[in-house]
Amino acid sequence: MIAPQGRGIAGPDTSVGTFRILHVSTGNVCRSPITERLTRHALAHRLGDPSTGGLVVESAGTWGHEGAPMEAHAATVLADFGADPDGFIGRELLDEHVIRADLVLTATRDHRAQVISMGHSAGLRTFTLKEFTRLVRAIDPATLPDPERTGGVVDRARALVQAAAALRGWLLAPSAEADEVHDPYGAPITFFRSIGDEINQALDPVVTALTGVPRPR
Repeated sequence: MIAPQGRGIAGPDTSVGTFRILHVSTGNVCRSPITERLTRHALAHRLGDPSTGGLVVESAGTWGHEGAPMEAHAATVLADFGADPDGFIGRELLDEHVIRADLVLTATRDHRAQVISMGHSAGLRTFTLKEFTRLVRAIDPATLPDPERTGGVVDRARALVQAAAALRGWLLAPSAEADEVHDPYGAPITFFRSIGDEINQALDPVVTALTGVPRPR
């Protein structure tokens, strides 16, 4: 399993080879829980035990429902994908979460702007999920560190973020909507499932680039 998330204030600890991915949405009960748990699920399939690769995945909300469970439809979507919805607890986004994160992936451009406005040099490591996916697709995996060597997955993840940040001004979205994942809160399960599919498709190239392991077919 991926290492549990602490709540103490700390900066990124590069000495122990940890890379933290933070998913951000509004309430931290729909989109970001789905994205967090689908990321963990995908990493588990690619790496076997993601904690051995040093990747830590968490989430929070800009107006997070602190202590709340995820929405029931969100849990259903995760179960559809075989991911584990159990034990999730909502969090409000705090400075400490941004400080600790090596990569912040948001549901929308507005969330991205809110994270960046918090400071902590977050601009170069904060993207919308779909923006990051688009940038990652343009990066030659041969230019990234070998994930097979000791500490390689963490080194590869850091290099991936740097490469994506360098491409951001050159590879623009075809439209503003292209970088958005819409909020399914209060919608029927059919819409939740469409959002789940959208998130899962966006995550696939990201997890492949992070780990160097394609999704099993």
